[in-house]
Amino acid sequence: MWPLKLNTLAFALLSWGQYNAFALQDVTADLFGAANYGMVAAFGDFNSDKQTDIFIIREQSELLIFLADSKSPYFKPKVNITKGTLGSNIVITSVVPGDYDGDSQMDVLLTAQVTPERENVFIFWGHNQTLDIGGFLKLNKNFTDQPLVMDFNGDMIPDIFGVTNPPLTEVCYLTKRIPECHNALSSGVNMRIPHSNAFIDLNKDFTADLFLTTVGHSFETWINKDGNFTKTEVMSTPQAAVVGQSSFVDFDGDGCQDHLLPVCLDKNCQSSAIYLAKSGMKEWVSVLSDFQQRETIWGFVPGKPSQPLALHLGDYNLDGFPDALVVLQNTSGSGQQAFLLENVPCNSPSCRSVGRMFHIHWDQSDLGAIHNAVMATFFDIYEDGILDMLVLSQAEGRHDLIIHALKNNFEADAYFVKVMVLSGLCSNDCPEDVKPFGVNQPGPYVMYTTVDSNGYLKNASAGQLSQSAHFSLQLPYTVLGLGRSANFLDHLFVGIPRQPGETEIRKQEWTAIIPNSQLIVLPFPHDKPRSWSAKLYLTPSNSVLLTAIALIGVCVFILVIIGILHWQEKKADDREKRQEAHRFHFDAM
Repeated sequence: MWPLKLNTLAFALLSWGQYNAFALQDVTADLFGAANYGMVAAFGDFNSDKQTDIFIIREQSELLIFLADSKSPYFKPKVNITKGTLGSNIVITSVVPGDYDGDSQMDVLLTAQVTPERENVFIFWGHNQTLDIGGFLKLNKNFTDQPLVMDFNGDMIPDIFGVTNPPLTEVCYLTKRIPECHNALSSGVNMRIPHSNAFIDLNKDFTADLFLTTVGHSFETWINKDGNFTKTEVMSTPQAAVVGQSSFVDFDGDGCQDHLLPVCLDKNCQSSAIYLAKSGMKEWVSVLSDFQQRETIWGFVPGKPSQPLALHLGDYNLDGFPDALVVLQNTSGSGQQAFLLENVPCNSPSCRSVGRMFHIHWDQSDLGAIHNAVMATFFDIYEDGILDMLVLSQAEGRHDLIIHALKNNFEADAYFVKVMVLSGLCSNDCPEDVKPFGVNQPGPYVMYTTVDSNGYLKNASAGQLSQSAHFSLQLPYTVLGLGRSANFLDHLFVGIPRQPGETEIRKQEWTAIIPNSQLIVLPFPHDKPRSWSAKLYLTPSNSVLLTAIALIGVCVFILVIIGILHWQEKKADDREKRQEAHRFHFDAM
């Protein structure tokens, strides 16, 4: 009888734990109050307070920066670029925060569309935690599509890369606020519109390379060998009617970046799939092809040039393998909603070479309650290392999208390391006494190696802000899950881009990193990795809190026992004194 009861209890606890591991809580009102509308466009620590702020576009003509606050609502619109600042008939298409002039203060780059074939670029300069609205710079180049923000010349100042009109592949530098544009590559590239170009390390040398999507359903890889980019590989897309945006993650935990590609096999996306290409291999492997829920078949939303089909990636359950959020439509035409795709061990012959695949969580009721979802992405709302969700939906009769915030009530107590690599343009002598924390920096690469609880080698890697166009919504830091192993990280490697002509890799290593910590890396000076500094901030896990509570409880219990014993001893002493006072003394006779 006892074993049966224990098994039943264990099953109930396991079921409860699994439910909690994927439980979500709607915290929209706590975060935004009544201001939860608009298009979430980017993330960044605008005021350098070590809390990530949210950049939101409203009515396609106004930008508001919601700064993180300690009081509800936790995100308040404090800085904005109002309608009419950019001119009439301007449609804001993207927002990319960054330090474009090298003063260690966050600037804001906007792309605005005048015609479908022409994108204008505006840069608003940051000053003392606000923006110089009247002194913005309009780039004297028109781009055919939203540009890629990257560090082309390795000076840790973001540059603007794209195709200008007439068709030239150019890169524009904004050092000292004076734009200089040059031909970027040794040969011309016919870019696809919308593109999903990326600035990411593709050969595991900790130096960001250039990935380009081109017309004709092909991809080009330009490797950075000596600070210059050289074309080394051309790969064709899989056979598909609709090709989505490319994404790069360490899908199988081998330390290399893998290429993920969502596609529709027909024009109406009645049949969908997600393919993966391993680094250095020209073979596409299907990691998700089953989109059927009982009798219902779902598929990707084909998308449009302003908002193409894309995956938004993040390690939701901190097991070391990145998961995905995506919007699917019911092929019967009854609506669309956001779904969580969990990265799980492969159970299909099609993905055996990778060892991992995506599994769709059909029973996520909190996501299913949000009807007409348009976009979903990960975001660490409470800066605790656990990735929560932001879901955008279209409401009837409203032009702007509705923002829903879902807190991830993750109860499995897995571990993580959160890494943010800064520009390193200054250390303690920044201009105007600016705190050099939090300015978005594209290009750094992070990898860790450790040993799991079973004694096996475990590693994972990630690039920081590798994509910037078409609402890629990448976070300005990387969250790498460690699973349930509480071991110290044996090695944490950080690399940054190098300058033209430089062959030495700019990489530094830290050892014995504490789990559940946030590491802010300051690569100053750039060419001397041994001098780089890292500031460590701890985030206590549930086990630490439970241990503290248990310790306090034991101490209180012991104090109560001591108090009771002391009280009893005092009562006994008082009783003995009374008896002594009433005793007859025969010696006095």
